[in-house]
Amino acid sequence: MAQYAERFTGRVTEYERYRLRYPQAMMTLLHERCGLTPSDRIADVGAGTGMLSESFLENGNAVIAIEPNEEMRAVCEELRAQYPQLTVVDASAETTGLADASVEFVTAGRAFHWFDAPRALAEFKRILKPQGWVVLAANGRSKGAAPHELEYEQIMAEHGVDYPGVKSRYEAHEAAIAAFVPETVVRERLQGEQELTLEEFIGQVQSYSWAPLPGHPKHEGMQQALREYFAKWQKEGVVRLGTTCYVNCGQLA
Repeated sequence: MAQYAERFTGRVTEYERYRLRYPQAMMTLLHERCGLTPSDRIADVGAGTGMLSESFLENGNAVIAIEPNEEMRAVCEELRAQYPQLTVVDASAETTGLADASVEFVTAGRAFHWFDAPRALAEFKRILKPQGWVVLAANGRSKGAAPHELEYEQIMAEHGVDYPGVKSRYEAHEAAIAAFVPETVVRERLQGEQELTLEEFIGQVQSYSWAPLPGHPKHEGMQQALREYFAKWQKEGVVRLGTTCYVNCGQLA
């Protein structure tokens, strides 16, 4: 994970301001299917700016946010003003520094595909208490076959930096699920929709690790393509994009 931590340096403002938040339905699912209670201790690995951590903090849980990127960690630290039960740690998924059998849940959001999955899963098993749960949550736009979805995908493929390589890393989720005890596996897709102004739309794209930053040869081309996309698909000043939150949970064998 450490070698990928700097991919988000220079993107933290857009990440915190424009990234899609996790739906409340995810927490309901964890209560009902995984037995989550406010007394459970959570290790949120690859916590970023604390979006997934905040869902658990609002539930009353004590959360240890593990994040190697300095800029993201600084933003996550700001949550402590509202949630004193938050601890933020400079560490990685493969070496969290936490004690053996010290948490009831290990969670990972969008960052999981950057982990060294075998090493991270071994670390998760070490820090989890017996019968503890791993929760992998991936939250973002829906990738369907509607014309506006296909056009969006084409923009990402044409103007993104190493977009195909990043996209292929999502297969890591399947490898992790294969390590779960089959009888405990929970797999859900939570559908939703977001409405974005032009500023929010461009800001959200710029928060992705593969979006070209200012000064990159592809930056202006992507900006133009995004503006043309927005002009074509907007209604009443916003574009409406379907969202999917993939929630995959299980207990490690």
